[in-house]
Amino acid sequence: MSAQPLAESLVQSVDWLAIAPPTVAAVVALAVLVADLFVPESRKAVLGWVSVAGLAAAALMLLPLLDGDRSTFCVSATTRACSYTADRFTLVIQFLVLGGALLAALLSVTNVDDDRRRVPAGEFWFLLLSSAAGAALLPASRDLATLIVALEVASLPAFALVGIRHGDERSSEAALKFFLSSVTATAVSLMGISFVYASTGTLYLTQVAQRLPHVDGQLHTLAQTGVVLTLVGFAFKTAAVPFHFWVPDTYVGAPLPVAAYLSVVGKAVGFSGLILVTVVAFPSYADVWGPALAALAALTMTVGNVAALRQQATRAYSAVRLLAWSSVGQAGYLLVPIAAAGYDKDPEKAIGSTVAYALMYAAVNLGAFAVAALVGRSRSGNRISDYRGLYATNPVTALLMAFFLLCLAGLPPGVIGLFAKVTVFSTAVDAGLGWLAVVMAVNVVIALFYYLQWAALLFRAPEGEPARHRVPAPLTAALALTGVLGVALSGAPQLVLRFAATGLF
Repeated sequence: MSAQPLAESLVQSVDWLAIAPPTVAAVVALAVLVADLFVPESRKAVLGWVSVAGLAAAALMLLPLLDGDRSTFCVSATTRACSYTADRFTLVIQFLVLGGALLAALLSVTNVDDDRRRVPAGEFWFLLLSSAAGAALLPASRDLATLIVALEVASLPAFALVGIRHGDERSSEAALKFFLSSVTATAVSLMGISFVYASTGTLYLTQVAQRLPHVDGQLHTLAQTGVVLTLVGFAFKTAAVPFHFWVPDTYVGAPLPVAAYLSVVGKAVGFSGLILVTVVAFPSYADVWGPALAALAALTMTVGNVAALRQQATRAYSAVRLLAWSSVGQAGYLLVPIAAAGYDKDPEKAIGSTVAYALMYAAVNLGAFAVAALVGRSRSGNRISDYRGLYATNPVTALLMAFFLLCLAGLPPGVIGLFAKVTVFSTAVDAGLGWLAVVMAVNVVIALFYYLQWAALLFRAPEGEPARHRVPAPLTAALALTGVLGVALSGAPQLVLRFAATGLF
């Protein structure tokens, strides 16, 4: 008689509306792959616009989920546990991921068309949509198995996207470095998760949190090792120093829209996974991951900003390298509130600061990459010196680039950048991490130099014949969207910063 209730408890309900955002992206990916077989070569551009529309539809599917938390793939044994939860945290990260993928797709429409001899359109769009589907699944994952599957669905297509250009040695080398580092991270994470499962007997994050403090004494060392290895694996994914070595070469070797995608969506994937395993699954080990993440944050922001400061303006691809190192430095700022959550009595508020900062960073960094993609159309070397005198030929583009750089630096009129940095700074101070706040303040000053130096170059007199940059419609749309979003958030920063004031889970 007891078998029947047990069987019923293992039947998982499915809420199709809750899983709609990643599902729509996945379905459109399959549709594009099949359509590629029948669309003639001269009309391959339509696949890009179908992908853009699919990502927009996936983002719109977030709207019906705003009225309340929804969970699915649940089991009801002694306690209710679910594999997929669409709560406030999930929806905000899914908005960031799908919005970032949409903007990267807009950048890619022109890029794929220009490079169609070396970039197969159908495969490119299938890979981008597949990666976006995995990235949208990850913040909703509430068990360790789903978390790893989502992480790999987001990561595996990204390897291929980096190396998708036929006959490009830099692209192949970048893809190989990215692949090897990511596979190492996955292997370490899987070993850590297996240790956690062996010591707790469950994969559900909420149940892991309940059982970890009561692990049998003989399994205590195994549980500790599992927690540490899981965190190390996610540190690779977030490009935290010293696990950052793949970033500069990967960004330079990848097509620029793919580099933009990795800088925002790839980072969101790593940080949302790190938040879930620390705050939701391992809160009882806050005394371990709190100090570790604080040290990683200090190291990451320092190495990233110092390396960005050393970029030579005349070196080939120096603009992309500077953005790559800048993204490493920004990763350090994003780590600060997660580290503070290990010390704070209200960890959800600290996590809200990371989410608020990530939303600001996504909008302005994608805008900076959009300008880099535009300049790269006429200056394939994409040096920082190539941006000299941009205002003389493209005044609106130059003003937007200056605005994006000021947002990243945290200076007016980039008010949203300033407020986001202040929020992260105050989170560190409130958690008693005064030393980390000082390190962050020093790094902000270092970053000011190279951001302002680049911004000033835009308005200097051009050397030689100024290059004219024709702005295709997709690039115009991407620049307009990021510019409007950045200006709107600078005018009303509370639209983002309110997430720092209330819990997300």
